[in-house]
Amino acid sequence: MFAAEPGYETLQAFATSIGIGLLIGLERERQSDLKAGLRTFALVGLLGCVSALLAQITDSGWILAAGLIAISAMMIAAHVSDPLDTGDPGTTSVVALMVCYALGAMVWFGYTSTAVMLAIATTILLYFKAQLHGISKSLTHVDLLSILQFGVLALVILPILPDRDFGPYQALNPHNIWWMVVLISGVSLAGYAALRLAGTHHGAVLIGLFGGFASSTATTMIFARHARANADLGRTAMVVILLANIVVMVRLGVVSFAVAPEIAGPLFSVLGGGIVLGIAATLWGWRQLEGGDALPMPNVTNPTEIRTAVTFGALYALILMLSAWLQDVAGNRGLYLLALASGLTDVDAITLSSLRMFSMEKLSAAQTITAIILATLSNLAFKTGLVVVIGGPALARLALPGLAAIAAGLVGGLVLI
Repeated sequence: MFAAEPGYETLQAFATSIGIGLLIGLERERQSDLKAGLRTFALVGLLGCVSALLAQITDSGWILAAGLIAISAMMIAAHVSDPLDTGDPGTTSVVALMVCYALGAMVWFGYTSTAVMLAIATTILLYFKAQLHGISKSLTHVDLLSILQFGVLALVILPILPDRDFGPYQALNPHNIWWMVVLISGVSLAGYAALRLAGTHHGAVLIGLFGGFASSTATTMIFARHARANADLGRTAMVVILLANIVVMVRLGVVSFAVAPEIAGPLFSVLGGGIVLGIAATLWGWRQLEGGDALPMPNVTNPTEIRTAVTFGALYALILMLSAWLQDVAGNRGLYLLALASGLTDVDAITLSSLRMFSMEKLSAAQTITAIILATLSNLAFKTGLVVVIGGPALARLALPGLAAIAAGLVGGLVLI
């Protein structure tokens, strides 16, 4: 909190509040038939800071409230007396001015960094009006349902779960298990959203990248099927499939950094071998592509469906218990066999359970990384089988060298540790 006497900090607060107003006002100045532009927003930001100063001196919060009411009343009166020619009620500008006033007050009370960040976020929201409207109009029923269900997973269920260990080997923590569900659902939802926004006209690279985040198995399957039906799509399918499987490794690195940051570096150094060789193979295939025709979209289902989340949570809990039991009974070999078996269908659950056991100091870094890489290799082998069986010999000849390069990179990295 700043002192009441004039000084450097006081002048700095005033200058920052004016700067915030200028930033937001710069965007509003671009609007036609505006009621508040560059100067108005700068003055409102300053007014917020001055009002906070007076409220502090007089020990009366009513001064701040009165300023906010006066600003909103002024803007509402301006719009009532002279409505916009576009028919827009102008509520966005009213709210933007109120936010600017509040940010000026925040600066005085010492929340300068937060106020500046919020000012930038506000300006971005105002600037990308058309794009945001376009995105909202393009959302389907399933898209909205996915967002709402993710909100339920993250903001309703997660906070009420107990953060304590239960069950055999104290391996089950309801809060931790559901947090992993939220983490994987969030990553999948981001990939699903990016895939929907990218559409079908942005080439194999974007489809492969976003498809890998949403569901690499679904992406591999759908493009293997299309490559079999259309021989001309073979090289495109190869690029998409290789990219989707490279993204799996990037995704594992991101998840490990979120769950157990101390192991992310060593794990990335192992995954890096597969990523580098996979990228080299993909670049070779990408250079053979011609044209930018529309591509078929991977048929990715709702990644945040409650049934899907509960199923993943149950699978994760089961693997946690089996990992602890096998580690106790059979040592590392039992855990590695479980990693190979579970990785065939889902690499996330065994990865998260291994990271969890590492955090609980039940596994060393080398053991954890070995389990994750074995699961990744098992998952890669499963999708290689999809390419051979569904895609046929033509796609297999194109994609198998790249998939083998990824596997060789992973094995090489694993041997090095």
